[in-house]
Amino acid sequence: MKPKVAFICVHNSCRSQIAEAIGRLYGSEVFDSYSAGTEIKSGINKDAVRTIKKLYNVDINQIQHVKLIDDLPQIDIVVKMGCNVACPFLPSKYEEDWGLEDPTGKSDEEFIKTAKTIEEKIKDLAKRIENKEIKL
Repeated sequence: MKPKVAFICVHNSCRSQIAEAIGRLYGSEVFDSYSAGTEIKSGINKDAVRTIKKLYNVDINQIQHVKLIDDLPQIDIVVKMGCNVACPFLPSKYEEDWGLEDPTGKSDEEFIKTAKTIEEKIKDLAKRIENKEIKL
C-alpha cells in the first residue's frame, strides 16, 4: 500500500492545497496526497487556483476542497508547509517542515516561485520514499 502524505498548514487554503495538487501530479505513483489545516477558510486561495491552472493545467477547485486535519485518514508522512508559530500537530510515522513563505497577497511571481519550489520538494520526497530513505 502506498503511504499517505498530508501537507498541512493552518488554513488549508494556499500552500498545502498547491502541494496536494502537485503531489497528485508528481507523486501519485509513490504516495497518496492529502492536505488539511486546523482553521479552514471559505475556499481555496484564488491566486493559488489560477497559478496551478496556468502551470499544470489542473483546476484544483474541481478536485480538492478545504478540510480540517480531523477529516483525514491515518497519515504516514506529515509535511508542514511552514507555519512559523503554531503549525498543526498530526500523528504520523515521519514528519518534516518545508518552511515555505505564504505567498497570499503577493505577486503572481511569488505564487509561481512557491509552486515550483513545492514541485521540486515533492519530486525529492517521492524519490526518498521510493528509495526507502524515509523509514515508515
